[in-house]
Amino acid sequence: MHDAKTSNSSIRGNSVKRRIMPITKLGKAIKQTRGALTSESGHSIEFDKAILTIHAENFLRISPLIVAMIIFMGLASLAWLNYFGVIAWVVVSLSAQMLIIHVTKRFLKKEALSDEKITAWNRSLICCSLLSGIIWSTFLLIPVTTPSLSQPVFMFTTLLLVAAIYCFISAHISLALLCDILPITMVLTLSFGLSGYTSMIMMAGLFIIAQILFILMARHIKENFIQVFNIRDEKDNLIVDLEEATLESNESARRAEEANIAKSRFLATMSHELRTPLNAIIGFSEIMKSELLGPLKNDSYKEYVVDIHSSGDHLLNLINEILDLSRIEAERYDLNEEAVCLVEVVEDCKTLIEIRAKNKKIQINFLFENKMPKVWADQRAIRQVVLNLLSNAVKFTPQNGTITIYAGWTSGGGQYVSVEDTGPGIPEDEIPTVMEQFGQGSSAIKNAEQGTGLGLPISQALINIHGGTFNLKSKLRVGTTVTVSLPRIRVMEALAPIKKPAQGLESNQQNLRLSA
Repeated sequence: MHDAKTSNSSIRGNSVKRRIMPITKLGKAIKQTRGALTSESGHSIEFDKAILTIHAENFLRISPLIVAMIIFMGLASLAWLNYFGVIAWVVVSLSAQMLIIHVTKRFLKKEALSDEKITAWNRSLICCSLLSGIIWSTFLLIPVTTPSLSQPVFMFTTLLLVAAIYCFISAHISLALLCDILPITMVLTLSFGLSGYTSMIMMAGLFIIAQILFILMARHIKENFIQVFNIRDEKDNLIVDLEEATLESNESARRAEEANIAKSRFLATMSHELRTPLNAIIGFSEIMKSELLGPLKNDSYKEYVVDIHSSGDHLLNLINEILDLSRIEAERYDLNEEAVCLVEVVEDCKTLIEIRAKNKKIQINFLFENKMPKVWADQRAIRQVVLNLLSNAVKFTPQNGTITIYAGWTSGGGQYVSVEDTGPGIPEDEIPTVMEQFGQGSSAIKNAEQGTGLGLPISQALINIHGGTFNLKSKLRVGTTVTVSLPRIRVMEALAPIKKPAQGLESNQQNLRLSA
């Protein structure tokens, strides 16, 4: 059995490690690319590929508009420019666009790319941008056959629109953007600037200003993209770190839970081995203390026997409490349920604790409601809970103090027992400590006899097993009130007599049921 449990534990541990390892490798891969995210040169493969992918997708998205503009410009310029020159420019431009579209689609089909291939594709797309810019700039070199005042305005407007479009397409690659718009800007500036017309010179200057503005806008777009990419990377790293921490935490919690269960099972199975020698020590010391087999002539021996007996009792009580708590934690505490009268249980516990109370001149009052029906519970567990509460109350109540016990109905139809004392009270911030295993408050350490700190946790656990509630309220220098209650479903009520048919039964029977 032990080997099987060990094998299952190792299998689960290896499974968790297998889940952690891929995530750890992914986290390392992401962290290796983080340093290059804000680099203008883009040495990170993932970053460069993302930049080139966006550039290619933008071009394919806008390519129908570019083709339409080439055809529109060719048809519209036939009124001013040389007919054969326009036809040649349109054919070359459309051929160049088809070539660029082909190259772009080939790049998008590639998935796994090395650093060298990324660099080669980057050069190819930049060359495509340079080709596109040169072709658009040659539009200004077509001979003019019919001069017109509207011809310069048309060229300025259309080429400004083309530059704006390429600013959007190549915003993420600065060199590609320059290759797109620089040839157009240079040819237009020289053509308009050397014309000698003031209006055309002003348009050339305006075109240059517009291109500077486009470059600044493109730089801002690229910076935003880098920031978004960086944020996404940080988010991925946080997710990876969180997954790793969660898996490691779950694994640690599992190991701690297994260790705790193993400890609880060990203590639960060791009950016989621990109690047997203690019972012998307590029994023999009791015989020696009572001098049943003859008098002890040495007074020191008598004191030693008393100390041995009281120490054995204390140790046995401690072991019993630890074993009870271990059985509860290991879910091996089985309730031996029967019909129990709460008032009778409290009366018995009050009788057992009265001797200690009288030694401290403590008055115990018991107030209860009459004709309370029995409850379906484990009598030993309920008795242990009440004894723990009364023992604590006597321990912390000073001389000439008062302890009041209440028993009655809850507002939900259940039954409760409440123990109220006039002790020093517990500070509010120490209540969680008091409810922990082996936990003791400052007043317990200073003003009362030492205890194990297991009474309240065991009492709470036993009441929880019954489906009830445990409530501790305390006010400093006023006192403490502990209330335990059982739910309505455990209260037993008498049913009204049931009339039986005269042929089959001789008398009626009175049955007990659990209240719903």
